[in-house]
Amino acid sequence: MAGGDYTMNPSEANGKVPAQVNTSTGTPEKAAWGRPLEFILACLGYAVGLGNVWRFPYLAYRNGGGAFLIPFFLMMMLIGLPLFFLELYIGQYTSLGPLKAFEAIAPFFSGLGYCTLVVISLISVYYMIIVAWTLFYTIVSIAGNLDWGSCENEFNTDCYEPYDGRYCLNGTETIPWYSNVRRTIAAEEYYTQRVLGRGDATWENWGTIQWHLVGCLALAWFVAFLCVIKGVQSAGKVVYFTALFPYVMLTALLIRGVTLEGARDGIVFYLTPDWSTLLDARVWGDAASQIFYSFGVACGSLITLASYNGFYNNCHFDTIFVCFANFLTSVYAGFAIFSVLGFQAELMGVQIDDVAEQGPGLAFVAYPEALLQMPIPQFWSILFFLMLFILGLGSQFAGIEAINTAIVDQWPQFRKRYWMVTATTCFCCFILGIPMCFSGGVYLFTLLEWNTASWAILLIGLAESAAVAWSYGINRAMNDLAAMNMKLNAVLRFYWKATWAVVLPAASVAVVAFIFSDWTAPSYADYVFPLFADILGWLTAISTIILFPVGVGWALYKGYRGKELFTPTEDWKPSSRALSNPPNDISSDTNQTAYDNVAYI
Repeated sequence: MAGGDYTMNPSEANGKVPAQVNTSTGTPEKAAWGRPLEFILACLGYAVGLGNVWRFPYLAYRNGGGAFLIPFFLMMMLIGLPLFFLELYIGQYTSLGPLKAFEAIAPFFSGLGYCTLVVISLISVYYMIIVAWTLFYTIVSIAGNLDWGSCENEFNTDCYEPYDGRYCLNGTETIPWYSNVRRTIAAEEYYTQRVLGRGDATWENWGTIQWHLVGCLALAWFVAFLCVIKGVQSAGKVVYFTALFPYVMLTALLIRGVTLEGARDGIVFYLTPDWSTLLDARVWGDAASQIFYSFGVACGSLITLASYNGFYNNCHFDTIFVCFANFLTSVYAGFAIFSVLGFQAELMGVQIDDVAEQGPGLAFVAYPEALLQMPIPQFWSILFFLMLFILGLGSQFAGIEAINTAIVDQWPQFRKRYWMVTATTCFCCFILGIPMCFSGGVYLFTLLEWNTASWAILLIGLAESAAVAWSYGINRAMNDLAAMNMKLNAVLRFYWKATWAVVLPAASVAVVAFIFSDWTAPSYADYVFPLFADILGWLTAISTIILFPVGVGWALYKGYRGKELFTPTEDWKPSSRALSNPPNDISSDTNQTAYDNVAYI
């Protein structure tokens, strides 16, 4: 093999690959998952996150209840599943991270990997802020301080206790709830004033630093660091817990929820189909947006995770299993959420419409308020917030690995001190997250979330499909899959060809058009951001794709012209794990196809 002697263990054929050392350079070879199950759980933990719990159920009820499952399933089949498999194929075939892989597939796409790096870096920074919020609620729940149901805290101003029917002004004066005064539910004021410390903060007045959030953010990053300190070798063991235990807690919450009064109404409300919504373009746009949001595609993380696979790992099965598990988890979580919201609506004597929210409004206001009305509220609060913390933390592992892989692929000598790379990544992301720990930090968080995981990643996904299907060649890609021992029948081959080459690009363009047609300026609650903040948001979004044309310019500067721009370089080749000890059921001719594909003009 080029680049030094390399001896492969027979277990590589089954996906289990031990770490090796390149004898010519003295640097460790790329690590690998201990067993294929670790990779599946890592993908599952990455894809199944907070969006399944706090975003999908709300979108389902808002867009026709059970009828929403039709566009969501179709968007999964036409966008999510193809792009998920495409990224696993790229990573596993080359054993390269996204930076090197897209540089290798064609010089024209050399900036694409850097686009994914910017996206996942931004997401890793602001997503951990949510994890810090869940950690804060977990800690106070363990301590027994469930103060979000009371208006008698020092931070309360104009607070309403929905179950007691009391309205408190400045935390002391109690007047009837029906008075002609603006009311804020106790749990909402706890979230905005106690947790976020928002106060009167604006973009012009950033407020004070909230040290409890800084502490939770530091602790969250420290826990993440310990989990991925040795890369996939340590993360592969942690994912057995982070990927599976949330299902245990979600099931416990569901069992408790369906036994509550009003739970049936909540579930019926969640599932009752409104077929007329299928004629609304917004419903299909929401379904496609949720696919990108939930599956975590076009961020480079899946390519990174797959790059640690053995060459013959069955990533086709992995794709189907993880994507369908993600889909079913979203539906399953809806039952747990709406059974409790039905209970809350029953107690308050209001419609479920009045308590159903999404995002932080669901996780930190509506659901916690309902938990207080259950027997043993402390236990259920710990269970709920610990579940959110583990879900959020599990989704972070792939992002950290994507950043680390970008570094060690560029400078392989750092593999000897991988834990230092991990520490540097976690520390830098922690520092970058501190501005979101100020009173006005939620505005920056909102701006990043609004403009990062949005239209830009759709364009990145479009470019990824174009790189494989149109630049590299869809038939070459199918041959690569055959060389990797993927047994695809004629129907499956047609499906992957059609989705990669036509459907995925067309659907991405359509969803981008929908997003811009329905675009609104970023805001938080009733606070509309000023113009300079809106401009900052657009600059953030542009920063995620600007490196693509920069990469094209760099390729032209390096002398690539015409067909050369779209021809794979010598670095696009099968993983160094390819030709040693292939599975018994793969012929030498088929195996050699992997190398025949890299004989270019």
